[in-house]
Amino acid sequence: MNTPDVIVDNAGNRAARKYSRGEQWRRVAWIAGSWLLRLSPRPAFGWRRAVLRAFGAKVGAHVHVYPRTRIEMPWNVELGDWCALGDDVLLYSLGRIRIGANATVSYRAHLCAGTHDFTRADLPLLKPPVDIGAGAWLGTESFVGPGVTVGAGALVGARAVVVKDVPPRAIVAGNPARTVGTRRDPA
Repeated sequence: MNTPDVIVDNAGNRAARKYSRGEQWRRVAWIAGSWLLRLSPRPAFGWRRAVLRAFGAKVGAHVHVYPRTRIEMPWNVELGDWCALGDDVLLYSLGRIRIGANATVSYRAHLCAGTHDFTRADLPLLKPPVDIGAGAWLGTESFVGPGVTVGAGALVGARAVVVKDVPPRAIVAGNPARTVGTRRDPA
């Protein structure tokens, strides 16, 4: 059996310092704190906003985060007024994730602000931000990759895989996501 030409430096990757000591302690504390979200009653949106703020998230007014939402590192999250994160949404917030006012992230959507530099053998961790514009809507089970901006008022279709920026008011769908239309201005 032939070995591939690409060498992966697993030891170098494991030895690399990916998080500061303070961030490591916050992650340990969040393991317990995240249960304060999960065990809260469904209509307890104010409670969940308070818990997220206590762990460093910037949370606007009237934000709806459902109990089964999973947030990896809340101190890297900013949620604008009146936005909503549905059940089983995953914010993999190794880097900054910003969700604008009135934006909706539907059931089981995944926003990923973490990846690796695959051009290097030691595969260092990268934390490019994800930015969801005001009034955008991410459909059920959609995926938004690292470093992506979804423009204001854009709509990402169910199960779409977004790996490039989405212009404002664009409607995208598919894998990889492609523009399939444009949202009209509100009347």
